[in-house]
Amino acid sequence: MTHVLSEFGAQQSSGDTAIRPFRIEVSQDQLDDLRDRLRRTRWPDDLPEVGWSRGVPLAYLKELAAYWGSIYNWRKHEEELNRYPQFTTTIEGENVHFLHVRSPEPNALPLLLIHGWPGSVVEFLRVIGPLSDPRSFGGDPDQAFHLVIPSLPGHGFSGPIRQPGWTDGKVADALVELMRRLGYDRYGVQGGDIGAFIAPMMGRRDPERIVGIHVNALVTFPSHDPAEMADLTEGEKKRMALFKQWNDDLMGYMHIQGTRPQTLAYGLADSPVGQLAWIVEKFKDWTDPAAELPEDAVDKDQLLTNVTVYWLTNTARSSANAYYERFHDPSMWAPKQRSAVPMGVAVFPTDVSIRRFAEKTETIVHWSEFERGGHFAAMEAPDLLVGDIRKFFAPLR
Repeated sequence: MTHVLSEFGAQQSSGDTAIRPFRIEVSQDQLDDLRDRLRRTRWPDDLPEVGWSRGVPLAYLKELAAYWGSIYNWRKHEEELNRYPQFTTTIEGENVHFLHVRSPEPNALPLLLIHGWPGSVVEFLRVIGPLSDPRSFGGDPDQAFHLVIPSLPGHGFSGPIRQPGWTDGKVADALVELMRRLGYDRYGVQGGDIGAFIAPMMGRRDPERIVGIHVNALVTFPSHDPAEMADLTEGEKKRMALFKQWNDDLMGYMHIQGTRPQTLAYGLADSPVGQLAWIVEKFKDWTDPAAELPEDAVDKDQLLTNVTVYWLTNTARSSANAYYERFHDPSMWAPKQRSAVPMGVAVFPTDVSIRRFAEKTETIVHWSEFERGGHFAAMEAPDLLVGDIRKFFAPLR
């Protein structure tokens, strides 16, 4: 029997380890409410000729919101998502939703894909087919993966988290437990954004079963060694300049979510335009620099499906709360011993990844740099990301 949540994230008993089939079935009332709220938006004014320098421009957001409210078709994308087998399970008293796409190839390697913020399972729609069924996409069937794609606790169809203390480390523990429940004794992990933090944590917790970790959008933090900093290559200096720009001018969202997620949530939970602006700004800041607008880098409908998932599941507060936990978790920033699990890193134009910094804590065996794409690689350059994942895991199978 298919289990449908009328309220995403409905809690089960903490001792319940069952895996329940799940199907997305959003009520028409919710969709009507969304369109009504969009129609009744109370818009602010803005300053002339300031572009994106102070946030999302009014004219741009009005046009995107109008498209969302009149042309965008949630039912079409709901149907697309429901083509993939989905399930929920309860871990540490919280609901965890995930896609589980088994490859037709019997010797496929299990692979866990981890999104970040403001991402969701929607982020991976363009890579599911090529990774799970390469034969049908002109690829080598020996490079197939069984895919497990969770909605991180507190995000998307996992629903709001109702307990404090869900640090990245606790999420890593939950995902290790998820793979155990699915019976996978040997698997790989791929993550971007926050997933690039959680994946290495999983490697430290489950090194006996995890064969390798592949990441993109990896943030590496500079050392305080003057000699090392003076020795940086020109390419590394450019990435340090990007890191400084991000640190100086693009971290407002992080400080607010990391310190006052509850206050922020009132605006985002009540206003779909507020939720839209909060997310689309990141798609402007973090996508391929060659793209003038977010929809020049990613498919507009896929972007809006991602935003709609946040809206329908009312997870603005709990997804923001993950930053609060991150800011207030001493173990997050404590020194770490070098992990022995092999790691591969894909670097796209907006990434600030520097190999010499990453190698202090990880065993880097594969490093690729690309000239197109950006932070949301699975949406922007799925061909490059798929190719790099295949190349990294090929010798580890």
